[in-house]
Amino acid sequence: MIVKLANEIFFWAAWIIIPLLVEIVPAVGNFFLLLFKRARLKKTIDLEFLPNITLMIPVYNSGNTLYRCIKSIHDSTYPDRLIEIMLVDNGSKDNSFDIFQKAQIEFPTLSMWWMNSKQGKSKALNKAIFNSSGKYIINIDSDGILHAEALMNIVKRFELDPKIDCMTGVILIEPDLIENTKGVFLKLFRRLEYMEYAQAFLAGRNFESQFNSIYTLSGAFSSFRKSVLVKTFLYNTNTICEDTHLTFQIRAILKKRVALCNDAIFMVDPIDNINKFYTQRQRWQIGELEVSHMFLKDRMNSPLTGYFSNFVIRLLMTDHTFAFPRLIWYFVLIALGCMNYSFYYVGMATFLIYLLYVFSSFLYYLNIISFLKGFPHLRKYYAAKLPYIFLMPVFNLFAFFVRFAGIINSIRRKSSWKTLTFTEESAIVRNTVRDDFFAVFKFRDTLLRILENQEKEDGQNGENIQAV
Repeated sequence: MIVKLANEIFFWAAWIIIPLLVEIVPAVGNFFLLLFKRARLKKTIDLEFLPNITLMIPVYNSGNTLYRCIKSIHDSTYPDRLIEIMLVDNGSKDNSFDIFQKAQIEFPTLSMWWMNSKQGKSKALNKAIFNSSGKYIINIDSDGILHAEALMNIVKRFELDPKIDCMTGVILIEPDLIENTKGVFLKLFRRLEYMEYAQAFLAGRNFESQFNSIYTLSGAFSSFRKSVLVKTFLYNTNTICEDTHLTFQIRAILKKRVALCNDAIFMVDPIDNINKFYTQRQRWQIGELEVSHMFLKDRMNSPLTGYFSNFVIRLLMTDHTFAFPRLIWYFVLIALGCMNYSFYYVGMATFLIYLLYVFSSFLYYLNIISFLKGFPHLRKYYAAKLPYIFLMPVFNLFAFFVRFAGIINSIRRKSSWKTLTFTEESAIVRNTVRDDFFAVFKFRDTLLRILENQEKEDGQNGENIQAV
């Protein structure tokens, strides 16, 4: 009885301790810290003086979304006369310039400039920085819209806290586009993506902001003091994650603070399909490894000490070093039934781990509800998605496998904005498996023919002997 009890304790401890320590315990800690932060938030005061700001918008075949983006700037509470918009085109072949001209006519109070730059996104943004005149420079993508208070909240945060040198805003999926989705599966996937974005920014980066440990400024919506930005090497042209590279420059080289402005929201379009999700997340993963290698290649000789002293090394070890044993862990869990373990215990352990992940999602859910208090429409929409916390562990597991594929591809291929889609890589896997099995079957058939020929020769030899 004692031996059986000890075996059960060992089983449960071995299979639950890793997710418990790596993800569940930090989620509980994050929950209470964010509760404390939310309780300390004070209503911001109105500024007596508002500075000029520059918005940079990289454009590439943005004809379908550019007008909405510019209109959201015009509709914001920040005065148009203090806004300079620099649209930097990277060789668009659609009607993006026509949309720009239309916006100039409809929003004459906005100062807008169009610049051509066919040298890639990074150089396009650098060109806008050199030509900007605002005290603060804000970079937004052309395929999203700003919340009406976003620009004002960004500027207030900068003006009231001189220790903040750059900030990322909160990126959320636009709810109306999600609910207008055709197709049950795609709508479900987009709702889960909305939950993931909310967790990543209003919980994850909100927590990281407290310790100046935000890994990357969001390329879709980030803001800078120009006085700090011009001291960097600007956006790097040799990486697919130029926003992450710039974040490292500001925090690691200039020793400045990187923060989150949790009440500045930028709404983006939901993902088009699984292929887009697959290429997007792989690009993020490959870029993360690429930039980390640029800045940390000489500091990874002592990962154990670095794990406790450097949050970047800790993140890399959690996301990448532990990814391989985590993958093995999933497959071993399936194989336990063949190793004299009861399927009951295996099933119960798996279910308990799943419930722990659901619990952590619920804690994030409560935090996010509190931080969306100033946005009634978004809060109501998010609050209605409570049942989806039971699906978030499955969504996050799928995202993990996509990121893991990114790790493998970062080893096998040179980084590029153009990556293989999920459909293309699936076809490669199927063809490889088919060819491998074909080779096995071909070898089997060849071996059988050899054996059959040998049997025929033996039979003929036997007949000849009998005849003699």
